[in-house]
Amino acid sequence: MSEADLRDAICRYGRSLFERGLTSGSTGNISVRTDDGGWLVTPTNASLGFLDPARLSKLDSNGRLLDGDAPTKEIPLHSALYETRSNARAIVHLHSTHSVGVTMLPEIQDGGHLPPMTPYFVMKCGTPAIVPYYRPGDPKVADAIRGLAGKHSAVLLSNHGPVVAGKTLEAAVFATEELEETAKLYLLLRGLNPRFLSPEQVQDLYDHFGNE
Repeated sequence: MSEADLRDAICRYGRSLFERGLTSGSTGNISVRTDDGGWLVTPTNASLGFLDPARLSKLDSNGRLLDGDAPTKEIPLHSALYETRSNARAIVHLHSTHSVGVTMLPEIQDGGHLPPMTPYFVMKCGTPAIVPYYRPGDPKVADAIRGLAGKHSAVLLSNHGPVVAGKTLEAAVFATEELEETAKLYLLLRGLNPRFLSPEQVQDLYDHFGNE
């Protein structure tokens, strides 16, 4: 995909996420790796619903701004996930309501995780890691991501939101949406003793479809 196509795709998916209420105001950010090892990333204080392809931040492989507006403050977060997920070509970070909400629950905060509720959640998100709260843009969040050693394509930042890596921008967006829907399901069913997928069912999915 050409750089122009990547720019258009970032804006198209950003607008879709914004219009469906998965991110609001100027929250959230998207990045895509380019063939030369650099990135295209959404600018700081930009609404995902009103992105201009020509004003996206273009960074080199060292994260230095080459062109466009100043990049999102979450560059350390994106950088750490790219470093540890060698096959990642795109990252989506949102402040989507249900995905933020589940991180505030005590059973999730205290070393828990979202259970395997649906097959597509397992296939697209695996078992998302939970990272403690850090101030947005804090470089310490990058250390926390590196500490996961690339074992998780999806991460929930406590009291903040999801960050998801994918082999393509489309894959990262779809996985982020699946994570949000699963978080919504969890909140709807909390306290109702729902039946989750068994370890055997989860393994069967991995055996047949792999794991992001």
